Amino acid sequence: MTKPAPTPLYNEFTFFLKKYFPYKVQKISLNAGFTCPNRDGTKGLGGCTYCNNQTFNPEYCKTEKSVTRQLEEGKQFFAHKYPDMKYLAYFQAYTNTYAELEGLKRKYEEALSVDGVVGLVIGTRPDCMPDPLLRYLEELNKHTFLLVEYGIETTWDVTLKRINRGHTYADTVETVNRTAACGILTGGHVILGLPGETDDEIIAQAAELSRLPLTTLKMHQLQLIRGTKMAREFECRPEDFHLFSVDEYIDLVIDYVEHLRPDLILERFVSQSPKELLIAPDWGLKNYEFTARVQKRMKESCLSGKGIPGLEKKNYFCEANELRVTSCKLRGTVGYCCYSYPVAKLN
Repeated sequence: MTKPAPTPLYNEFTFFLKKYFPYKVQKISLNAGFTCPNRDGTKGLGGCTYCNNQTFNPEYCKTEKSVTRQLEEGKQFFAHKYPDMKYLAYFQAYTNTYAELEGLKRKYEEALSVDGVVGLVIGTRPDCMPDPLLRYLEELNKHTFLLVEYGIETTWDVTLKRINRGHTYADTVETVNRTAACGILTGGHVILGLPGETDDEIIAQAAELSRLPLTTLKMHQLQLIRGTKMAREFECRPEDFHLFSVDEYIDLVIDYVEHLRPDLILERFVSQSPKELLIAPDWGLKNYEFTARVQKRMKESCLSGKGIPGLEKKNYFCEANELRVTSCKLRGTVGYCCYSYPVAKLN
């Protein structure tokens, strides 16, 4: 008998991409010079209270550079690791559907014309997807890989108002449903730990989001960033904030994941802002180090017997003159977490 393949703890974005591409792909972030309706006065001024786009813009992302130049410099940055890598153009900074249609088409199609670019990821807001643009993206989706990623941030309208998003959760529900109905891969982004939200309210979001036809989900901890309105708010009312320790946040993430639809693709759990901009929390961990800790804690929870009693699968196999059993226990809605141990010696 052959040893069974280990069961993933959750659906990882890396494995999701392998369904679409036989080679390694890397997202290259772009700043295409857009703004947001809660920055330019259409729905407000100042933008989201937590936002400083410098926290996630690589050095090559400058609005004075063309989309092509940003992509070429991004390719140079990654090519030394994987010379045969292909790329997804990631329109990330601000709201990347907030412009007139013809201008958007030119930017998207310029990105797709760059050698080695095999698809688009478009970050935007749920109140910035007009029907003519959606029809265009529906057609584009027939010819290239396309993922539209919506900044949901929270399901609670009182929080959305507090952080100056300028849209409601009802906008998210309507737009995510419209997008997915067009056959377009649809992603979401949430921030865990926004001011005023309790742990129970955060966990409740997971079940609410699971009702949406999302394919992927990103989450990360609230970070206080220098120069933002939220940083000033924290100075005045620190009691409104709970900044998680790393262990507290790991526990929250695992609880959150257990309440999510198990087929959701989870792209990340954490974000890492530049130290010169970050006020708190500063855990001193890189994203992959944090993810490794989450996965370790998930496995430990299974091994300690936590999970739903009675739901267990066993597979037997032979290895190195031993009869071994792989025991898989159901951990919430995450999936079966597996470990193996010997049960008998074979002659």
